[in-house]
Amino acid sequence: MSGADGTYHALLEPPVLVRHFLAHPPVDDFDVAFRAKLLPSGTPAFVARFDLLTTADDELRRRVSRLPLFRWWSRLLRPRTCFVGTTVSEYALLPRGADADALVREWRTAPAARQPFLIVKDLPQESPLLDQASNAAARDVARACEREGFVLLEGQALAWVPIDFESTDDYLARLSSGRRKDIRRKLRARAELEIAEIPTGDACFAEAAVREEFYARYLDVYAQSEIHFDRLTREFFDAVLQDASSGGIVVTYRHRGELIGWNLCFVVGDALVDKYVGFRYPAAREHNLYFVSWMHNLDIALRHDLCCYVAGWTDPEIKSYLGARFTFTRHAVRPRSRLLRALLQRIAGRFESDRGRLEGSAQTTETDDDAGAAGP
Repeated sequence: MSGADGTYHALLEPPVLVRHFLAHPPVDDFDVAFRAKLLPSGTPAFVARFDLLTTADDELRRRVSRLPLFRWWSRLLRPRTCFVGTTVSEYALLPRGADADALVREWRTAPAARQPFLIVKDLPQESPLLDQASNAAARDVARACEREGFVLLEGQALAWVPIDFESTDDYLARLSSGRRKDIRRKLRARAELEIAEIPTGDACFAEAAVREEFYARYLDVYAQSEIHFDRLTREFFDAVLQDASSGGIVVTYRHRGELIGWNLCFVVGDALVDKYVGFRYPAAREHNLYFVSWMHNLDIALRHDLCCYVAGWTDPEIKSYLGARFTFTRHAVRPRSRLLRALLQRIAGRFESDRGRLEGSAQTTETDDDAGAAGP
């Protein structure tokens, strides 16, 4: 699979999503807007405050929080940070035709990068979702980053499913008997749901009240998430839901007429890319919407004769249980302080949270399957 746009390597999303991000950047939990812009090379970037322990393992978090006077100096762990990339693309976006060393020098010296921390987020590691040129560009950029004093840290796990099966029944047949039985039981909730597929740009999204309801359900999901970094704005979703050019499919889940969940996916090239969800709790849990929507998205991919379903970064354990594969990323991090760069080199392994969680989850799943457990 190749990128979605000739401008960038590694763009899986419709290019218009990046434009909406630049026009309507996210805010943090203090309602402070990110500063998003294009650098001279055309690389998207943004500046925001960042909790340096966001991806640290639990033990490191506990050790730091127990240090003397942590309450008073913990704000120092949220420095202004320049990120190369966006929060709406799965990977860092690398301008095609650009020299890797020149790119990294630009990122390090651009005005936006003159912050205490500079992070190139989500560099792919030999991703099966990208063409050879995109993976080669990512390798070259990673090497150039190391030459410029960046520390490479393990990133998140991007879930995906190859569509190499004839039906969702065939897909489930590949799972262990314990998981297959549990998922089929959860899918019985579909009988109580009204499921519809609405293209972005549909007339219904012209109504402010409709968009408000969708945004409220997004906020419900955001509120219960473990990691709070970027909160996408109402204006961003207003723009995306009303944009017919993006190829978006909004799947709605209603129970007795009430919207209890929605999922926004994009058909890009030969992939179905899952981007955003909104759930009303506890109804969404009571009707197993996570499992129902997963299987419905696989069905969409089958109907469109696509090659893969790209399922996003969050909830890797559940996605592993549902049969997803994973491809990992790296973050290139450069503190302005030489002392902090040296410290980061020593503790870099403490930020490999997703890989460790997935390895632990795989062992637990094998044990549960052997014992006949019902799953999560």
